[in-house]
Amino acid sequence: MHIIQYVIIAVVLLIISLVIVKLNHKNFNLEINKLVQYLGGKDNILDTEVNMSRFKVTLKDVSIVDKEGIQKLGAKGIVEIDNQLKIIFGNEARALKKYISEMK
Repeated sequence: MHIIQYVIIAVVLLIISLVIVKLNHKNFNLEINKLVQYLGGKDNILDTEVNMSRFKVTLKDVSIVDKEGIQKLGAKGIVEIDNQLKIIFGNEARALKKYISEMK
């Protein structure tokens, strides 16, 4: 009888875990869309690179970037050099590059 209760608990926990993962994935996509918007839109993005935790993006026009908005998304730092931004995002940097590359 106890085994059935443990199986039911395990199934419920698995379902809850899957729901949380699904919600986080939707939030991640929403955050990336916001990032693209803060970078001036996908037409403003010329190139992207990733170097460890840094997300480097080459832009047409850096002046239209909303740096405060990017910081609110969780950037730990932003360095501007000419028409490039190096944004420290930590572990999410690779996923950001992949998603933005797929948008173009």
